[in-house]
Amino acid sequence: MEERRMPDHYYVMLEELQAIDFVLVELTLYLDTHPLDGNALNQYNECAQQRMHMAHQFEREFGPLKSYGQSFSGYPWQWIDTPWPWQV
Repeated sequence: MEERRMPDHYYVMLEELQAIDFVLVELTLYLDTHPLDGNALNQYNECAQQRMHMAHQFEREFGPLKSYGQSFSGYPWQWIDTPWPWQV
């Protein structure tokens, strides 16, 4: 299967998703040891909401980020389209 060239904003959007994922991982680790920190919890929830919105925009334009029912696919089946998110 031939890999298609993605537009530049594909890579920008994917990098933004990776950045927010990093923030969410760090906040998760912090909240594991500081569960009563309301400010951190608010920040976590805001970032989680932002990430869901960003992922929805990305998937609407470029197809699923995940497989096995964790992301929807348009028609035809989009999971076979490359590059996959971990390939860039």
